[in-house]
Amino acid sequence: MPQDKVAINLESLGRAAEFSLLDGSQGVPAIDIGSLYKQLGVFTYDPGFMSTASCKSAITYIDGENGILLYRGYPIEQLAKQSSFLEVAYLLMNGELPGDDELLAFTDEINHHAMLHEALRSFFDGFHYDAHPMAMMVGVMGSLSAFYHSELNMEDPEHRRISAMRMLAKVPTIAAACYRHSVGWPFVYPRVDLGYCENFMNMMFSLPSQKFIGKDHYIDPVAVKALNILFILHADHEQNASTSTVRLASSTGANPYACVAAGISALWGPAHGGANEAVLSMLSEIGSVDRIPEFIAKAKDKNDPFRLMGFGHRVYKNFDPRATLIRETCHEVLEKYSDNDEPLFELALALEQYALKDEYFIEKKLYPNVDFYSGIIYKALKIPEEMFTVMFVIARTAGWVSHWLEMMAEPSHRIGRPRQIYTGYEKRDYIPTEER
Repeated sequence: MPQDKVAINLESLGRAAEFSLLDGSQGVPAIDIGSLYKQLGVFTYDPGFMSTASCKSAITYIDGENGILLYRGYPIEQLAKQSSFLEVAYLLMNGELPGDDELLAFTDEINHHAMLHEALRSFFDGFHYDAHPMAMMVGVMGSLSAFYHSELNMEDPEHRRISAMRMLAKVPTIAAACYRHSVGWPFVYPRVDLGYCENFMNMMFSLPSQKFIGKDHYIDPVAVKALNILFILHADHEQNASTSTVRLASSTGANPYACVAAGISALWGPAHGGANEAVLSMLSEIGSVDRIPEFIAKAKDKNDPFRLMGFGHRVYKNFDPRATLIRETCHEVLEKYSDNDEPLFELALALEQYALKDEYFIEKKLYPNVDFYSGIIYKALKIPEEMFTVMFVIARTAGWVSHWLEMMAEPSHRIGRPRQIYTGYEKRDYIPTEER
């Protein structure tokens, strides 16, 4: 069967060329314009890269029109309900679900690498007590290459694998240390007898005088289940801004810790990883249930600057499949912690119900998304708001290292070099200072 071609004809320049149409295993085809400049002497212009495929990847597939999200071909709904975060991380990194022995070995290696170098612990002392946890995450992650540089031959697949495992294992330890530094508590070492999510909660909240996990103080299974689901739902999301940043940095040959630190920096933006914090800020602004109609009206008014955060999604035009799953988890968590007496939770659930029944939101398909619910869950689990984006980092590290491994295994990956349309001055001569 002949391959489809796309013809581009520049009539004003008297030039024409044909380009191949590339098909993936599913999804929208792409025009291969790699030789566009060579053949026609022009570039494409695509702000935000909304119509540009920057790579080929076998990790995650999104169909935004139909609300489909697949990790290595497995529907997110099945993984969130039946899998664990570490099993999903193995899947993303290796392409297949692990057998029992493979998962056990993977978990043991994660536990082995979860410790931080003791000298690295002193690195935290350089941060002021009120430094934002994300600032510490960027700095500490980037510094890992100074402590773990013995396996940084990026031509060696085993060195790449070890580096990826180190980042996945250490990121919850670093995250918990960032929090404890901010509140002046001593660091807690990871424990090999705990699961990934339990370990994180223990490192976050244990006190020297009182173990967080013990006869009288334990991690609620509801909290562990909620974290597992949140981490699975946030583990990867195709070529988003932070993942693309990791890939772009990786294309230069930079060490993987620096590349993931770049991804953390990109995730820090309120338009990306900080969206769930914005949801809580919005709920605080609304203040009470009786003011919901007022703010709904403001959200519908195009001339009003108020925006309803946590509703709709740039990619999903129908519904976000993650939102359905996380909604169930949110209600479970709030039911368990209903004695919290937190008016914000009542307000959030009332806003959810109001919007789901409003014709405007139904017509526009502006349903509550994963960010709307995740912030509420984290708040119910006593995770401080400044740590919300850090929680995102823990989950998304699995996706970042998977894309890094995939890219580095490509035999002929090239350094990223986007083009531009220049809009500045044309050539002009230098003017001496006395003549300006």
